[in-house]
Amino acid sequence: MTNKLTGWDDTIVALATPPGVGAIGVIRLSGSRAIAIINELFPSKDLLQQQSHTLHVGFLKEADTVLDEAVLSLYKGPRSYTGEDVVEISCHGSPYILQAVMDACLRKGARPAKAGEFTQRAFLNGKLDLAQAEAVADLIAANSASAQKAALHTIRGGFSANLKELRERLIKFAALIELELDFSQEDVEFADRQQFYALIAELGDSTSRLVDSFKLGNVIRNGVSVAIVGKPNAGKSTLLNALLNENRAIVSDIPGTTRDTIEEQLNIDGIIFRLIDTAGIREHSTDTIENQGIQRSLAKMQEADVVLYLFDVADEPADLPVFDAALEDKLLRVGNKTDKAGEEMARQKFVAYPQLIFISAKQGWHIETLKERMVDLVLRGQVQTEGTVVTNARHYHALKEVSRSLTDIKSGLDNNLSGDLLAPDIRRCLHYLGEITGEVTNDDMLDYIFSKFCIGK
Repeated sequence: MTNKLTGWDDTIVALATPPGVGAIGVIRLSGSRAIAIINELFPSKDLLQQQSHTLHVGFLKEADTVLDEAVLSLYKGPRSYTGEDVVEISCHGSPYILQAVMDACLRKGARPAKAGEFTQRAFLNGKLDLAQAEAVADLIAANSASAQKAALHTIRGGFSANLKELRERLIKFAALIELELDFSQEDVEFADRQQFYALIAELGDSTSRLVDSFKLGNVIRNGVSVAIVGKPNAGKSTLLNALLNENRAIVSDIPGTTRDTIEEQLNIDGIIFRLIDTAGIREHSTDTIENQGIQRSLAKMQEADVVLYLFDVADEPADLPVFDAALEDKLLRVGNKTDKAGEEMARQKFVAYPQLIFISAKQGWHIETLKERMVDLVLRGQVQTEGTVVTNARHYHALKEVSRSLTDIKSGLDNNLSGDLLAPDIRRCLHYLGEITGEVTNDDMLDYIFSKFCIGK
């Protein structure tokens, strides 16, 4: 099968499993000569005469040298991942053996695959659209249940189906608008403007929901950075250890023990939280290294998605700092050491702050409540459903352009613009919808997208 975009008709090979020692390593070939190349290395039987989707066990040999005993999986195009003939070789996981088999394939005429080239060929041969192809990389990189769920939804075509419906309905009206241009001298209208109004409003709502979902999608894909800040000896390192349920940070009664930031990951309800234990913040310190740590702590507060401000409940309410509106929006104030002062006494003392969370990091009291509040702050009422959640920044920016185009179209309808003035905005809207799924693309964009994939995918 010939590559539609470039005209190549070569066969590629790559290791599809991670490098290093393992029980099994998988080498993948795709292209018009994939089966023929392996057939030359597999004397046990004629693979060219075998059915697609079959497994074959035997020795791989180059001349008189036995390379390995392997299991070969045959997939004949177009019934394969790439749409081409594909062979997957399951070898023993020795790096030496895998490299020897790879070298033999190269000597028989294959070439090394580029990053993401298998999935790129799947896209070019119509096995996946571009949004689905990008979701393959997201699925490989998924580090939580939410990320896996979002990627699988897109791979199965859920996101693409939404866009396809939007695009097809708009194309029908676009065709009628374009038809009006052919009869501009007669001053006729083929497209019902009231129906067009209703369609634009519906498309606008659908696009807005997809755009708004990106905030949640970004959390699902990239995780949430959480800065744990507070005065020295407030118990920040103890809290980090309590959240992780392990002794990761050094704990001491000596103020200023934590000199630099410590970062760890925590999965809460399928969302990855990147916890950052910072140096204690105090106004005056003569220690140069501690001062540098304090400056880094202040910077982490600004950069973080969530800020946990930890304080000792023995402190006075007047000592709680006031932050600017931007920080307040992502801030959780947490009163620590209730095992010493008593939780009920602490609640009465800080009654003016009803949103406070009271814990004992040392005893592990109310740590689960704190985790729930962290999730609530991130989701802000957004419920994760089976629907589409936009996790890809490229898709998000294209949808923003779609939304702008729909706004311009509606404005044109409000001002009774003729079809020739509406047509450019409609074309622009269709262009950006097509750019997401790959109906509109170019070589440079594809090379950029697939260069971020791993080699064997």
